[in-house]
Amino acid sequence: MKISVLMPVYNESRTVMDVLELVKGVDLDKEIILVDDCSTDGTRELLKDRFGDGKGDIRVFYHTRNKGKGAAIRTALSNATGDYVIIQDADMEYSPEDMVKLAGLAWKTGAKAVYGSRFLKTRRCTSFSHFLVNRFLTVLTNILFGGALTDMETCYKMIRTDIMRSLDIRAKRFEIEPEITAKLLKRGYAIREVPILYRGRGYDEGKKIGWRDGVEAVWALARHRFFK
Repeated sequence: MKISVLMPVYNESRTVMDVLELVKGVDLDKEIILVDDCSTDGTRELLKDRFGDGKGDIRVFYHTRNKGKGAAIRTALSNATGDYVIIQDADMEYSPEDMVKLAGLAWKTGAKAVYGSRFLKTRRCTSFSHFLVNRFLTVLTNILFGGALTDMETCYKMIRTDIMRSLDIRAKRFEIEPEITAKLLKRGYAIREVPILYRGRGYDEGKKIGWRDGVEAVWALARHRFFK
């Protein structure tokens, strides 16, 4: 079972190489697809100097303008060759070793979608406000789509590649998380969860998601439930 690791990157010059080394060290049959979303902090140059357009199982694509996380994931997805895809942010909030847990469950059970939950065994989050927003969005998702999730907004979503492509993702920014989940549940796919580690960072460390993204997430859930 081959995994395609989709890495959207925007202004992560301080962490992208460290994350990449951790992902490379994960004991899985995998390929890594990075998409630089027109970074302005030197990330783009860093990737070009190190990898160009790719080296071995690492491929890099460069957006000519900033399009958003969702658009970067779509670019990576269109170039994936693995059986499953998983999204990996280029910060240090998630532990790449946890990918093994998700892949193991998918392999053993044949699950079509496995999420890494930050809240199954621990509730460590960036802040209490982020925890509350995530809980609200997760509960809302469960109510609207009949799910039983503990962490809808998690970055770690491992989904069978053909199914991920069939979802026809349109989101440009962070609303990609609720769009993926809403479409999976609406089409009747069961989503399994495994506990993962998480170290939330603050805005001073480069965190980009804000309250507007929470509003967009609510609208995305409502739109996919009632209008699509």
